[in-house]
Amino acid sequence: YHYLADNAWAPYGAREAASLRERLAALVRAWRADSALDLLVLACNSATAVAIDALRREHPDLPIVGIEPAVRPALGLTRSGHVGVLATRATLQSARYHALRDACLASAGPGLQIHDHAADGLADAIERNDETAMNALCRSHLQDLLGRAPSIDTLVLGCTHYPLVDAAWRAAWAEPLRLVDPAEAVARRAASLLGPLPGNDAQAALRWRCTGGTEVLSQAAQRWLGLERAAVQRLTLGD
Repeated sequence: YHYLADNAWAPYGAREAASLRERLAALVRAWRADSALDLLVLACNSATAVAIDALRREHPDLPIVGIEPAVRPALGLTRSGHVGVLATRATLQSARYHALRDACLASAGPGLQIHDHAADGLADAIERNDETAMNALCRSHLQDLLGRAPSIDTLVLGCTHYPLVDAAWRAAWAEPLRLVDPAEAVARRAASLLGPLPGNDAQAALRWRCTGGTEVLSQAAQRWLGLERAAVQRLTLGD
């Protein structure tokens, strides 16, 4: 398994769409020149929203799995009929998200509503492991969203950073909220495309790359995944 963190540019959520598309195109070209990839998981909602179509056109031989806010599953789970979506500004402003949202509402039952909110600053706080900021931002963003739509009972975590602070979301609001994260569905999709893997998958090698400081990624792998300190190599884009 190869993992590439674009920590020189992260977080993506506040990036302008055209610049982000150019950045991702350059990253995938450089990564494929560096490593033989059988499948690519674009594990970022913002990246998927603005760049997955262009990447699929440029790399028709490479299966690419994206991740999007799990709006459709959330509409099937809500009892109040009100679903909240927390995501980055780049995701919420994208044409892809608007098309997803409209399609889900068109096929949903009458009375169902989606309320979105851009959780500005939260992904950056998680990147920096600033616990005080993380807790404060989870609380303030929930207050803003639920202040507008107090009937929300199901909350879509539309950024791959946000599930990392699951406890902060649950502590930030007195009433229970159902949190929806599409990560497991994305993993199942990737596994189905790869098919049976040789050998013992549990012992598969992990190869780490990043575009910024290698120590940052090594610490993150240990903090968030409970792994031993990873040996990280830097991917150079040639620019």
